[in-house]
Amino acid sequence: MVFRSTDIEQKLHRTRARQANEAQILTEVKHLLKQKNTGNEGIARQLASKAPINSNDFVFDLLETDHIFHLDQIKKICIDYRLRFLDSTFFKGEIPQTAISKIKELEAAHDTEIKGYKIMAPSKLFKLEDRDDPLLFAPIGNDYFYLIHKWGNDLHPLRKLMAWPFKNIVNLTLVVFILSYFVTLMVPNGLFSKNNSAAEFWIIFFFMFKCMASVVIFYGFALGKNFNPAIWNSKYFNA
Repeated sequence: MVFRSTDIEQKLHRTRARQANEAQILTEVKHLLKQKNTGNEGIARQLASKAPINSNDFVFDLLETDHIFHLDQIKKICIDYRLRFLDSTFFKGEIPQTAISKIKELEAAHDTEIKGYKIMAPSKLFKLEDRDDPLLFAPIGNDYFYLIHKWGNDLHPLRKLMAWPFKNIVNLTLVVFILSYFVTLMVPNGLFSKNNSAAEFWIIFFFMFKCMASVVIFYGFALGKNFNPAIWNSKYFNA
């Protein structure tokens, strides 16, 4: 059985379609852009800038609807696939020339300097160079973001499944419970007692569960790991 890679941009579109209709998004963004000051200010557009920018002066009629996403939709995808959504200054990978070209085209079309870039990518891309599916965004305002460019490879098709245990403590406990049960089934009959009984099985299961839970807790504390909702927009490695 062959699994297809996960295109995170497609997942974003599907999440947006379930959460809000297109007309509502366009109405909110159009109203937001009308309220902005249309004057241009000399703000340096550098992807490495640390200046806190929450909006850009886009021309509403030139925006592509399917590139507009709300922060709630981005957050859901980050939590489901254990990704981070951080300022571009924390990104350690290489921004491709195709992304730079799209930024220049967007700035020329909207007659503005884009700032406040955000990137959605796996945590490791904010530490080391890699090729996994980063997405470059620019803020529109009011928690809306405009997708400028996506590059690299798609995510592993099983990434959402692998990230599921780390969504919350309930999921993680359930996974440890199930793994402990299967490990207990693998223990040979009569290994600890001549009489096989349900009581012996559950005693072994309880022992396996404590062992595996201890390993998980030690791993979590030792490496400073946390659940997906706590790290999706955290700039700290041990958040």
